[in-house]
Amino acid sequence: MSVLVYIENTEGLLKKSAFEAASYARDLAAQLGTTAVALSIGNVSSDTLQKLSNYGIPKVVRVDTTNLATFVNQAYASIIATVAKSEQAHIVVLSNTFSGKAVAPRVAVKLEAALATGVLELPSVSGDSFDVKRAVFSNKAIASVSLQAATKVLSINPNTYPATEQVVDVTIEDYTPDLPVSDFSTTIKEIVRASDKISLPEAEIVVSAGRGLKGPENWPMIEELAAVLGAATACSKPVSDTGWRPHAEHVGQTGITISPNLYIAIGISGAIQHLAGVSASKTIVVINKDPEAPFFKVADYGIVGDAFVVVPQLIEALKTYKMTS
Repeated sequence: MSVLVYIENTEGLLKKSAFEAASYARDLAAQLGTTAVALSIGNVSSDTLQKLSNYGIPKVVRVDTTNLATFVNQAYASIIATVAKSEQAHIVVLSNTFSGKAVAPRVAVKLEAALATGVLELPSVSGDSFDVKRAVFSNKAIASVSLQAATKVLSINPNTYPATEQVVDVTIEDYTPDLPVSDFSTTIKEIVRASDKISLPEAEIVVSAGRGLKGPENWPMIEELAAVLGAATACSKPVSDTGWRPHAEHVGQTGITISPNLYIAIGISGAIQHLAGVSASKTIVVINKDPEAPFFKVADYGIVGDAFVVVPQLIEALKTYKMTS
């Protein structure tokens, strides 16, 4: 018996969420008295996979074939299920990312497993009881779920379980799957990435703005603050709907759900639909000239003031701090 963790990558580089999932699988395996095995699919070098040894993963199964260089939902699910069986893994761990959300249910069906998505912490295990806590209702509530099946699939919310180091020796084994043609009935032809920007789902700091910015011509101020902080930029739904910013930056219930360590909301009132996508942030800072803005009720820190006055002052203060520190 072992715990299998699927390790995501982007163009051969491991995501932050991959190390979080690896740490979770390692700690879960220790809790159950077994070991964790990682699975990598795609063109990932041995040197890159060696980094998993820093997170307590003693074995990595690598699948590296040309037709799997980009994410293929059906094929990836088949590989994960097959490797889980060969490694006698009764628990499969994934990140609750875009691809994780797509592939986890398929893996659960193939393994006839219980599925828990949006898991927040290690399970409570006692005898036959296997209980996990997961985020529900767009991260506004936490549900306790008891998994009864012998095999379990868990997808871990990004930025909720810390990636902690625990150095071990690692072995990397290559595996070539025998996949049916039907697994490739739908494939991704091309992925166009905004290479000059920080990935919003992966960002630890996010600077977001809303209609309080009055127009797209004022966005350089937001981008400058983000650049100083090393942050990703985001926006509210009305901003993307009006075309001020691309839809890829829209965070909220109908946009991207994020959970950074720091979320700075500027000129956003804080409607419930927006809060649903950002409420899992570790720290929320709100800048708004309306003291009655709903966002202040959930903020950790708030500044009541005009964004066009406050943000430039904040930028200058941060630049001064960086120069003197």
